[in-house]
Amino acid sequence: MDFHSYGAMPAMENHSSPTLKRTLGPLAVWGMGVGYVISGMYFGWNLGLPQSGPYGMLVATLIITLMYVCFVLSYAELAAALPRAGGVFVYSQRALGAFAGFIAGLAQNIEFVFAPPAIAAAIGAYLNLLVPSVDAIAFAIAAYFIFTALNIWGVRESAIFGVFITILAVVELLLFTGLTLPHFNFAAFTKDALPNGWWGVLPAIPFAIWFYLAIEGVANIAEEVKNPQRDLSLGFNLSMATLAILALLVFFGAIGVAGWQAVVYPPGKATPSDSPLPLALAFVTGQNHPLYHLLVSIGLLGLIASFHGILLVAGRTTMELGRARYIHHVFARLHHTRQTPANALALNMLIGTAILLTGKTAQMITLAAFGALTIYILAMVSLVVLRKTDPNLARPFRAPLYPVTPIVALVIAAFSMAAMAWFNQMLFVLYVLILALGAVYFYAVHLRREGIGV
Repeated sequence: MDFHSYGAMPAMENHSSPTLKRTLGPLAVWGMGVGYVISGMYFGWNLGLPQSGPYGMLVATLIITLMYVCFVLSYAELAAALPRAGGVFVYSQRALGAFAGFIAGLAQNIEFVFAPPAIAAAIGAYLNLLVPSVDAIAFAIAAYFIFTALNIWGVRESAIFGVFITILAVVELLLFTGLTLPHFNFAAFTKDALPNGWWGVLPAIPFAIWFYLAIEGVANIAEEVKNPQRDLSLGFNLSMATLAILALLVFFGAIGVAGWQAVVYPPGKATPSDSPLPLALAFVTGQNHPLYHLLVSIGLLGLIASFHGILLVAGRTTMELGRARYIHHVFARLHHTRQTPANALALNMLIGTAILLTGKTAQMITLAAFGALTIYILAMVSLVVLRKTDPNLARPFRAPLYPVTPIVALVIAAFSMAAMAWFNQMLFVLYVLILALGAVYFYAVHLRREGIGV
């Protein structure tokens, strides 16, 4: 068999693959879509402010919001047409061949492996506010074990839990903005608005991406949705609308109270904080007010919603690589009673815990963003290619304003990748090195093992 014929046989056609349970409805799709992302409202985005200021960060956020709107409208077409747990791995393999599919799958796993440790660190930081006697890292590691176990227990149980805490987290963000926006101070918001001039927009890009990163994970639960052709596109689009509104409310509500420095640096400290919303709220209610403690406690649920949801989808992406035998097939196996990818979930937990112990939250976010942008680029190219090479593919949802929509997403994603590479050169080299090692593995090990000619 030659390389090209292999690339024409995507994993989706392997009928012997283990089967996931279809238990999710449209509310679950919306809840999980918002849940994957909502932690980005609670922390991470504030780390872009020292270089960009509020004006630079706002411009970066508006550009990235446009990219995500166009991306989601386009990606929903692929997800509804090819409902498979591998997401972009499956789409790229079908459109561009086996190697492109492998790189997409690897980039997807980089995103979903580096994002959870950053969220776990924030969970630890929030819990440390409530219980200062316990180390934040200990809380973060405990969260890894607890929520990996919950995901192994079952997708329906995970989804019910995820939707419940996501709704609470959305309510909390609305309550937060209801308390802070009446105290919006334009002078505070505009103080040191562009510390590095308009060039500060560019280094802010990965932190603007953090507002929405992982929404594409909705596609990876396709095999567990009762009616994927209808519910995936609906859930995608409603999730994106919800998140865009929340991102802008949080941005203005948090910075407008006392300025950007107040949501980056805790009083008397020079180290950036992983809990910007409590910092802003303290200026309104004080740290001893019952509402402060209530919102910190509920805010923790927003972090848990994303952490829990991304762990779930990361297990599916790792499982799909096992199905395709890019990694050992043991990671494709489902739990014999729970029908969940237990081995893949456990592998991701071990890797994520090791990354967590480095303590480099900003670097975790940037590497996750590199992975995300790679899959956005490959996904948009795959959409355009499939429109030409597979015009008869059933498409229950079609990207509006095609081809403008995917091209806008593609151009912004490519520009963002270039800007991030320029301002994060060492991390970009590390990211490229990971992909290069993956490429060597693909050609030197995988193809030979499978007996496929190149």
